[in-house]
Amino acid sequence: MAQQAYVSETVGDGSGPKRPGSRLRRLFTGWRGDPRVWRRGIVLAVLALLLALVMLLHSHVPNQVGNLGSLTETFLPWLGLAIPLLLVCAVLRRSATALLALLLPVLVWLNLFGGLIVDRTGSGGNLMVATHNVNAENPDPTGTATAVAASGADVLALEEVPNTAVPVYEKALAPTYKHHAVVGTVGLWSKYPMTDVQAVDIKLGWKRAMRATVTTPEGPIAVYVAHMPSVRVKVEAGFTARQRDTSADALGEAIAAEPLKRVILLGDLNGTMNDRSLNAVTSQMRSTQGAAGSGFGFSWPASFPMARIDQIMVKGIQPTSSWTLPRTGSDHLPVAARVKLDTSS
Repeated sequence: MAQQAYVSETVGDGSGPKRPGSRLRRLFTGWRGDPRVWRRGIVLAVLALLLALVMLLHSHVPNQVGNLGSLTETFLPWLGLAIPLLLVCAVLRRSATALLALLLPVLVWLNLFGGLIVDRTGSGGNLMVATHNVNAENPDPTGTATAVAASGADVLALEEVPNTAVPVYEKALAPTYKHHAVVGTVGLWSKYPMTDVQAVDIKLGWKRAMRATVTTPEGPIAVYVAHMPSVRVKVEAGFTARQRDTSADALGEAIAAEPLKRVILLGDLNGTMNDRSLNAVTSQMRSTQGAAGSGFGFSWPASFPMARIDQIMVKGIQPTSSWTLPRTGSDHLPVAARVKLDTSS
């Protein structure tokens, strides 16, 4: 009777609490002892190596045809999305070779962007700055101005401000900022006095960049505002950015010649920090997002940000934090940063 009771208690479908990872373990069942795990997935392995090479040698991707190099660098972080896709394919293909090859693009991506996925935000800072491409077709300029002013920025730059909307922005921002200047389609609003306001020639034929000296309680700083020409994607020419590149070189020359040691650049550069075409600027300045931000800080397009083309960059100044502000009526997100001004500078 005892034996019969024992049998009756153990008969069943064998189902019971499944340990975590059991599905993954079953997925790899049969790999051990299968010599083909190293022969399968050669194509996947080659694709993984090519992905790693593109990310590692992105600066060597030629720009002669449709500015392919700049296009690759603009969306470089998104190449990492190919890694989980290749991983799934390698597992389904049961290829140890492909899995091993995937380690290389993983290491390259982490080397390039691993620092951006951690929070580098610090505390302190005695000046807050912000910049926003408000979009010439913004349906609510008053609401946009009110929103960015509410951020608490001491210095605020606006780009793509049409002449017809200048009075609207001036009226909305007047309660917060006593000082302001508009040059062409860019403007600068400040809680502190501004002098030496002048246009910066970025070789466009019309005014889309300016410079001013802002006298803060910690001393004067040079503030540049710029709106680089838009890049275009054309069927016959691909990703075209020749005018943007020329303007970036001119802006870099102006900043290099700046007599003040402390410089802040605010604006829509229509390019990321990885874009080689902005080297004239990026080689001499630091991105606040790269130095003290949390995440990638993508700012465009506002509906689904995929790239950070709106920049806050500094020279001779220490960034302490950097972030994006809530969406307004523009197709760009505003970006902001806090910096520390050394009174000894």
